[in-house]
Amino acid sequence: MTESPYARRRRRSSARHRGPEGPAAPASAAQDPEPDPREVARAIVLRQLTASAKSRRQLEDKLADRNVPEDTAREVLDRFEEVGLVDDAQYAELYVRSRAGSRKLARSAIRRELATRGVSGELAEAALEQRTDEDERADAAELVRRKLPAGLDLSDRTERDRAVRRLVGMLGRKGYAPGLAFAVVQEELEARTGAAADDDVTEAYPDTP
Repeated sequence: MTESPYARRRRRSSARHRGPEGPAAPASAAQDPEPDPREVARAIVLRQLTASAKSRRQLEDKLADRNVPEDTAREVLDRFEEVGLVDDAQYAELYVRSRAGSRKLARSAIRRELATRGVSGELAEAALEQRTDEDERADAAELVRRKLPAGLDLSDRTERDRAVRRLVGMLGRKGYAPGLAFAVVQEELEARTGAAADDDVTEAYPDTP
C-alpha cells in the first residue's frame, strides 16, 4: 500500500522528535488518560489560525508534526473548511495582496511561494489574477527608484553598468523576468539622467521659465 504524503510527513516528524533509535522509556505506573485526538487537533488548528491565516497544507503539516492521526486530521480540517475557517482560495487572495504589497514580489515568485504552502493550480492562478502586467511594471520601477543611490555617477560607464547588473539581479530575485527587469532599469536610469540634465540647465540659467 502506498504511503500518503501526510503519513510521510508524520513519520519524518516523529523521527525528528524521537532522535537516535534507542530503548523505549519505561511507562509510568500511573499515566494520565490519553487526550482525545480530535480535541488536540482542534486546539492546534485554532491556535495556528489565531496567529495568522494558514492554508490547509500548512495546518496538515502542523498536525503531522504533533503526530495527529491522518484520519483525525482530515476530519477536523474538513469541518473547519465547512464553517469557512479554512479556505485556501481566500488564503491565496490575501497572500498575493500581502506579498505584492509588502515585498513587491512578481507573480512568478508568489506562485512558487504559494506552491510551497500547498496552494497551486486553479486556486493560485485565480488569486494571481489580481495582479496585472501594469502592476508589476509599476512595482519594479518603484523598487529600482528605491535602490538607486542618490550619488550614482551615470556618466561613468563602469559605474552605470555595475548599477544595471545589481538592479536587474535584485528584480530577478523578486521574480521579475529578465527582459522586463532590464527594460525597467534602463527607463529609470534614463529618467534619472534626464532629471539631472534638467537640474544642470536650471542651475546654469536660473531665470529660465
